Formats: sequence, structure tokens, C-alpha cells
Amino acid sequence: MDVSEFSLALDDGRSLDVSVAGSPDGVPLVAHHGTPSSGSPYAPYAAAAAERGVRLVTYSRPGYVGSTRDPGRSVGDCAADTAAIVDHLGADRFYTTGQSGGGPHALACAALLPDRVISCATTAGVGPFDADGLDFLASMADENVEELTAALAGESALLPYLEGFAKVFADVTPAELAAELGGLVSPVDVEALTGEFAEHATTMLKESISTGVWGWFDDDVAFVRDWGFALADIRVPVTVWQGAQDRMVPFAHGEWLAAHIPAAKAHLFPEHGHLSLVVSSFPAIVDDLIGAGR
Repeated sequence: MDVSEFSLALDDGRSLDVSVAGSPDGVPLVAHHGTPSSGSPYAPYAAAAAERGVRLVTYSRPGYVGSTRDPGRSVGDCAADTAAIVDHLGADRFYTTGQSGGGPHALACAALLPDRVISCATTAGVGPFDADGLDFLASMADENVEELTAALAGESALLPYLEGFAKVFADVTPAELAAELGGLVSPVDVEALTGEFAEHATTMLKESISTGVWGWFDDDVAFVRDWGFALADIRVPVTVWQGAQDRMVPFAHGEWLAAHIPAAKAHLFPEHGHLSLVVSSFPAIVDDLIGAGR
């Protein structure tokens, strides 16, 4: 896998870690990583992008790895960072996708950059915390309920909670990762968390906490606050991908997003979980993005 990695200096003095893979001259596909994670590209995703003539662009959100922290950032703030990355690449329009915690960030780009986003996908992504008709914490694994409850309580509760998990994950091996994730992974996700994907997931998790937990912290806080944009304002094509066996982001989130994003197209799978959906669906997601863009 040929990957170009660089640190992009922003006008406000921050910098972002960016990686570019896939087709070097293709339309960019900006992929927003999960929480916690990093912008390291997954080789099969890059291959799928290259096969379709798309340039896969990933980056570490502020506070992760070498990307400068932006305290108090909202979900919507990622749109300006994404636009700066795409500008640097010399492109005008782009596709965007986000998995898990990256889902809301992809939707932010769709809402706030309507003249630039061709199409958007969210895979196993959460809905807004205060959304009418969505019981945000219902059916979530206990670990995520505890984490987001701590986020609501403030820094004194959330920071030590995340630092405790970071100590556990710092030395985890790919073979141990499923067990350490505990109730967050359903049986179908345990089956998916093997081989190359387990290696990659472990690497990204370790990278995400290599410079501290502030990126993770700021993501969590942003999720339980106002996102900085309205889903009802989205006018670009959006597809919502969700699995019914998901214990990290329950099925109801995908159903709610599909019902409340204008003209959203839903791909809802009873047989998939959080990770199994993510690892198996990327080629189909890219095809869907390209098709919707036409």
C-alpha cells in the first residue's frame, strides 16, 4: 500500500496528521475514523478505493496522535478542517464517510459543506444525544453507558475513566483485543476481530492514545453536546449503514438517522454488528457513494 503521510499546518496555528492512499489522481474520499482511533488507513480500504479510482484520505482528529488538540471543539468544527485538507490536495468536491464516532463528523461535512460534498455515508454512527424519539443509551453495552454518563458529568469524571481504559489498551495484543473490549462486542464482532483487521484495529487504538486521551475525551464531550449543525439541513445524498447486533451503537441509532436525514437511504442489516459491518462493507459503501454522486 502506497501511502503519503504529512502534517498539514492550519491557519489557526494547529496541525493535522493526514494520510492519502488509493488512486493518486482520483476524487478524494475523506474517511472519518471512530472513537478512539487514528487516521492510519486500512490497506483493504485503500485497495478498494484504488480499484474504483478514488483517493482515500484519512486524518487524525484534533487531540489524536500528532494532531493539535482543539479544546471544546464541536462535531461540526471538523468541516473546516476537512475543507482545509481537501484544499491542500487541490480538489474542489469530495465524498465523505465515517464509521462509529466518525459518522457524525461525516454528516457534519454533508451539512456544512453542501457545495463540496458529493455524497456521504455513516456506518454504525451515533445519532444526536438529545434527539427527540431516540433513547440514546438504550441497549448500549454497559461500558459505553458508563463512558457517556461520565462525559455528561464533566472532566473530573471522564478523564480518569478514559485514562483507566488507556492503561489497559496500551499493551493489548490483537489476540487479546476482543476480550478486553468485553461487552462492547457481540459474537459476530468477535468473529470479525481477527487476522489483518485485528492487527489494524489494535494499531489504531494504540496510536489513538499514544499522546494522551484528549482526542477521545473531546470526541465524547462533543457527542453529548449540540453538534453545531442540523441534520434537517442536509441536502446531499446520504446513506446510513447499521447492524442489529451492534452493542456499541444500537440499531435504533441507524433507524433514527435514516428517518430524520432528508432523503437518506438506509442499509440496515439484522446479521451484522459494529465491527463486522465496518470491516465487510467498505467496498459496497464506496460503490454506493459513487452511485449516489451520479
